Amino acid sequence: MTNQIEIGRLLRAGTTGFIAGCRVNQLNVPSFGALVRAPLSDGYQVYGIIHDIHIDDDGLVRQLVTASNVSDDVLRDNRENRIVPVEMSVLTVGYEQDKKIYHLLPPRPPLSLDVIYLCNENEINQFVSAGRFGYFRHILRAKELPIGELFATHFKQVKSVNKDSAWSKNAVQELMTLLRDDYPTLMSILGALRDIVES
Repeated sequence: MTNQIEIGRLLRAGTTGFIAGCRVNQLNVPSFGALVRAPLSDGYQVYGIIHDIHIDDDGLVRQLVTASNVSDDVLRDNRENRIVPVEMSVLTVGYEQDKKIYHLLPPRPPLSLDVIYLCNENEINQFVSAGRFGYFRHILRAKELPIGELFATHFKQVKSVNKDSAWSKNAVQELMTLLRDDYPTLMSILGALRDIVES
């Protein structure tokens, strides 16, 4: 596949999601709400949406935070050569097998140290065009996540690569159908989407 942007490697995984790690100096590529993929073998790969980026501290960072007059060289060295990985939590939203995309949970998760790639424009369009928004249910099921912001960021990403204005309209209609019995969640998502439209 062309334009492959490696954003990290898998730390741990389950059927519904996985955690990938990257170095601090790779952090300019992955972002909240980005669609990513973890290719495995034999035309099989897992798709997911980044829902959290987490940076742990370590003993040195704790010391630097409390120190006064820390030089720029020390800060830069800590950021560029830091060994503690940045962790990205990814919600699984589908998979591809034999060149067919399914908006279902995958038969098996990716394995430790598998490479995670950011989806390019073509891959985003292929994923969102497969089926009829089936992957929305995976996002909606994750009640502990900021799903309004997750949908808004995802819509913004799709809108930037997909010039078909009908996609957004149909996607909102699907959300309204799925959430017809959950008015508070629907209003939260529509409020976040409004921020994207007005920006």
